[in-house]
Amino acid sequence: MIWWIKARAVPALVMSVVATNAVGLLMGNAELPVPVLTGQSGHFLVGHLITLLPAVTLLHGIGRGDQRTESIACRPLRRWDAALGSTAAVAGAGTAILFYALGADGIALVLGRNIVGYIGLALLLFPFLGYRLAAVTVAVVPLLCAATGWRGGRPEPWAWMLYPAESLLAPLVTACIVVAGVVVCLTRQRSLRFAA
Repeated sequence: MIWWIKARAVPALVMSVVATNAVGLLMGNAELPVPVLTGQSGHFLVGHLITLLPAVTLLHGIGRGDQRTESIACRPLRRWDAALGSTAAVAGAGTAILFYALGADGIALVLGRNIVGYIGLALLLFPFLGYRLAAVTVAVVPLLCAATGWRGGRPEPWAWMLYPAESLLAPLVTACIVVAGVVVCLTRQRSLRFAA
């Protein structure tokens, strides 16, 4: 177990969750200028982008092991990876809810929700793409949403990370993404072709 914690860079993952929430709160509602390809632009916050860090750190840790050896290991490494991703998602959401309860504004909820969503995407894509392509794909998602996810100044239904903090649809979508990611992580054999 100690080997797995070191291989998966669990301390770095914990620090990335805490640091993302802290930096996101310090940045507040700071906006990033992103060109919009369709419709009218909305607000693309720093918090929409920096919340990628825990998901990319998770993928880095999962990708550090030898994928061929781990695919035939006796230990339930896929279950451990799914548990690690789930724990990181819960920790990200829990930290954000704690900050919100202590008086932070709605950006705390946006940070927590987006951390959960990106971790869910990482767990969902890793078995199909391997850790490198999954990290690139997860990193492209917010940029794609920022460029094409607006209609009349409001986020499209599929652009969950752009919704404001009071949205009820976005947490529902992120919960579905995490559940799908955990199920895929537990059931799908990793693609060894893209693992290197």
